[in-house]
Amino acid sequence: MPAGLVISAPASGVGKTTLTLALARAWRNRGLEVQCFKSGPDYIDPAFHAAATGRASVNVDSWAMDRGTIAHLVSRGTDADIVLAEGSMGLFDGVAARGVSGTGASADIAEMLGWPVVLVIDPSGQAQTAAAIAAGLRDYRPGVRLAGVVLNRVASPRHEDLVRSALNDAGIAVFGALPRHAEISLPKRHLGLVQAEEQAEIGKLIDEAARFVAEHVDLDAVLRAAAGWSPQPAANGLNVTPPGQRIALARDAAFSFVYPHMLEAWRAAGAEITTFSPLADEGPDTSADVCWLPGGYPELHAGKIAANTRFRTGLRSFAETRPVHGECGGYMVLGAGLTDADGVRHEMTGLLGLETSFAKRRMHLGYRLAALAAPMPGHQAGARLRGHEFHYSTILAQPDTPLAVVHDATGAVIAETGSQRGRATGTFFHLIAEDR
Repeated sequence: MPAGLVISAPASGVGKTTLTLALARAWRNRGLEVQCFKSGPDYIDPAFHAAATGRASVNVDSWAMDRGTIAHLVSRGTDADIVLAEGSMGLFDGVAARGVSGTGASADIAEMLGWPVVLVIDPSGQAQTAAAIAAGLRDYRPGVRLAGVVLNRVASPRHEDLVRSALNDAGIAVFGALPRHAEISLPKRHLGLVQAEEQAEIGKLIDEAARFVAEHVDLDAVLRAAAGWSPQPAANGLNVTPPGQRIALARDAAFSFVYPHMLEAWRAAGAEITTFSPLADEGPDTSADVCWLPGGYPELHAGKIAANTRFRTGLRSFAETRPVHGECGGYMVLGAGLTDADGVRHEMTGLLGLETSFAKRRMHLGYRLAALAAPMPGHQAGARLRGHEFHYSTILAQPDTPLAVVHDATGAVIAETGSQRGRATGTFFHLIAEDR
């Protein structure tokens, strides 16, 4: 029977990902099978999990997914010895309005699956107050059980003693304390961590993190704290319709934000996926019946995308007879132009009239519920789609027919409607699931 834990924290940036990767690799080095998941809409962390464990990791999301879908996804951990779900933001951070099965908080997953929480606490600039924070998180929601804490970035042995003593007085187990260690810092950029596939030394970094954590954390105690877990047969599979039978998927450093569960769902439904690289000046497979451009970092490669005429010509030719859809960065590339952070405008493919700019950064972040006003690949007009939006671009023009009426998690209508022109469609949100 596998055992499960949720790795969470009071806030973002405390060290959840590093601890998750280190624990996963350390236990794998001991011969255990480790399965990871990511709570919430993160495209990047699952690839790090896979690098640490050798097993594919997927997202589970209580705002966008029902319990049946979550049960289906986590059932892949049935043959593992230990299952780790890495949280997002702080333990109880979600949206104000409940979604399909929760608010998107990591605590929803912990309670739903009965997995205890290991908190990563960074006590920088404090001492006994760290225990008050941990105790508050422990007591905030009765259905969420705290297993214990790992201290991160402790300043000195004296600092550690003060924090440990306060946590012990509060009845909270301390599994270990990590001093500051710059060598295992994961590089970041504006949408989060630099992606695993972009880091040639990622294996060595994870190995060093595992060595460091094994030296300072009681791995056996953490393992004993995990809850035995019997996965229940899922009544529902993934509620995802593939956009076509043969899908040409843009895939490179500029187009990499794809939820793993989406690709698995497409394949499970019988679809074939062929990949191509716009950065290598490749066009979509001409035998495909639909082309899908996911998000990523087109703003970092806008000049090259603009110069790659075979890609742009091939995509335009494809769109004359078959549907093309873009999400976020892919949507921007389907547009008329993209202005980079230096204020330089780059001509994009022109399949849509969208103009976006990174010269004045404006963050767009949050869950999205879209009611389609027109069909898009895989979904008919009237379908209700749940997704998530995260980018720093500003819309300069969005002149085409709106694709959907889009609401945020509070129910407010937002301006990022997506676009439809001919056979081309695009959205700023990344699709997670369709409402049943």
